[in-house]
Amino acid sequence: MILASNAQEQERAQVAQRYRLDRATERLSEELYVLTGQTRQYVITGDETHLSVYQREARALADINGRLSKVSDAGALPSELNALRDALKWAETLHDKQLAAIAASKAGQEDKARQIIFGAEYERELDRAEAFLDKFQYQVDQRIAANIDDATAIARAWRTISEILLGSTAFLFLCVLYFVFKQRVLRPVVRLSDVISRLAAQDYEVETPAYDQIDEIGDMAQAIRIFRENGLQRQQLEEERDRDRAVRDTLSRMTQRMQGCDTPREIGGVAERFIPVIAPRFAGALYLLDQSRNVMTRLSSWSEPTHSLAEFPTISCWALRRGTFHRPSGTALDIPCNHVIQGDTSVDTICIPLTAQDETLGLLYFEAIDSLKVEQKARDVYLNMLAENIALALANLHLRDALRASALTDPLTGLGNRRSLDKVLEQVAANTLNAGHPLSCLMLDVDNFKRFNDSHGHDAGDAILRQVGASLRDFTRDGALAFRYGGEEFVLLLPDVDLSTAVERAEGIRAHIASVKISFSGREVGPVTVSIGVATSTDLKTWTDLIATADSALLRAKQAGRNRVVVANRRTGEAPAG
Repeated sequence: MILASNAQEQERAQVAQRYRLDRATERLSEELYVLTGQTRQYVITGDETHLSVYQREARALADINGRLSKVSDAGALPSELNALRDALKWAETLHDKQLAAIAASKAGQEDKARQIIFGAEYERELDRAEAFLDKFQYQVDQRIAANIDDATAIARAWRTISEILLGSTAFLFLCVLYFVFKQRVLRPVVRLSDVISRLAAQDYEVETPAYDQIDEIGDMAQAIRIFRENGLQRQQLEEERDRDRAVRDTLSRMTQRMQGCDTPREIGGVAERFIPVIAPRFAGALYLLDQSRNVMTRLSSWSEPTHSLAEFPTISCWALRRGTFHRPSGTALDIPCNHVIQGDTSVDTICIPLTAQDETLGLLYFEAIDSLKVEQKARDVYLNMLAENIALALANLHLRDALRASALTDPLTGLGNRRSLDKVLEQVAANTLNAGHPLSCLMLDVDNFKRFNDSHGHDAGDAILRQVGASLRDFTRDGALAFRYGGEEFVLLLPDVDLSTAVERAEGIRAHIASVKISFSGREVGPVTVSIGVATSTDLKTWTDLIATADSALLRAKQAGRNRVVVANRRTGEAPAG
């Protein structure tokens, strides 16, 4: 039994050695992608924060490389170390390319930097580094698995021999001293044999009998206890590894799904689906920041949380105040958040702010739903990873929305640009014409705008254009239907507005703009007048001619002396003379 226990100890040592080697290389794999991500973020945004994070992580990676030189002390073979050295070589190559991309970005060579860090060659080298790391892990797993099988076979052999010896010894004692040793020997041996059989079947829940006497039975019981403890530890290590791998796989799938979401509501739906699997012992909610009111509003929830408000100001949460993980209960006493209903002070709550590039995007809230104890360090790691992935998805969504809005907005006036007009006109025209309603269009042009620029400068001209844009927004029910057509020309769409009402609206706009006093650098640059051409879709065969007809009317207004409204001719689409 002692030899069987020693063989089992060797098996456990092999499992522990695999765990040490896995831990020795796990951080290297993670840092390869962290450094790549920070370099790409810096090249895309030019934000120095990403460069600082990159430099810090690069220093940490250098320390890890130094520690990897001791992997051989952990039991790695030369062939395995060769794969690891190849991975480190490609990691150094990637590091050089990252530095080259950063240098190119600093030098203003954005295309070159993007080519380096997003190019196919970089991706191939990243895949090679990961492939060599996988090769190292595969070789280690194959070798240790073989060693474990050998140790298991030895343990089984010694177990079989020990059972035979135990049976022989028991039979001899029964024959010679049956009545004398029945209570002392036979019964303990039978019990221990049953325990051994159950342990051989990997039933580690069996309780070993307590024989504390100093004799062979006591030694045998001690050896069985050691055998059982080793098996329990090995089983626990394997369960922890499998559980960690399953959680990380689920986190990876959740991140992939969130990156494909187009709205915060879709992100909330993904969170409701995945978080109960990743953190099954916690109910919770995902909050988004409403910047206009500076409050947190609940986007989604899971497992029916009951202790947090659906909406609360940001100052009510200590995690948002401090910008870090906040847990008022547990091993260290802390202050509870004001948004948590304190009917039951024993509830375990956790608040994690969702931040990206030093900007608060939302809050991840958890509350315990049972009394089962969870290993706090491992749990907190998973919850922080959840928060980081959700914050990254929200930040990417905000970035896409900002880019989309900037592509459709005129930066000077804040109105929609020509591209936005084409997109909105088709939709609005189709809706109004299908419903049998009129669609009117006003085309405006600032009178003598070139003279303003020549007399007062382009900055004064920009001030005039901004004021005209503001006036158009004031005269529309929906600011999204006012557009800067180009230069000093503007377009205003009026759905469900007939010709007579459109003319009244145009006269009001013209009079309002003429009455506005525009000042620039302490002096007036007015008065400013506009010429307006009016066209209505009911007067046209197709809505595609609407802009051209209004533009024709505008031309006639300018030819007639400016500062006036001219309506397009009903039959020809041309504007009348006055």
